[in-house]
Amino acid sequence: MIAPTARITFSVLALLTALMPASARAQDVPGIEICTVEKTMERRTSCLQSNVDFLQKTITKLTTDHQQKLDAANRQIEALKAAVIGLQKVVGELQTAQKAAEDAKKAAAPATKDAAPAAKDAAPAKDGAK
Repeated sequence: MIAPTARITFSVLALLTALMPASARAQDVPGIEICTVEKTMERRTSCLQSNVDFLQKTITKLTTDHQQKLDAANRQIEALKAAVIGLQKVVGELQTAQKAAEDAKKAAAPATKDAAPAAKDAAPAKDGAK
């Protein structure tokens, strides 16, 4: 029972392989190849050269990607620095305003203390006038 199914599956795969275009079957996928299996020096040299080309392209791509990430991070750092400078200005203004308010409050406090004893002196005078 398994044998007829295997034969049918194998036949279908063989038929699909035969119908595929040659470019799809012999597609060269870039990557690192094992060059020691090559017997002739020309093929081994070609294999090594394709490995070198692949590695150079990969390094170039990674370098470009990482440089873009670094540039984006540097732009973000500069934006954050500008935000911090703006916030420092606001904090400085608030501290100056708070200090001015405290100074005004301190200046107003002694004036009210001086006015309070004068009011006490005036109150007994009214009682004496009755």
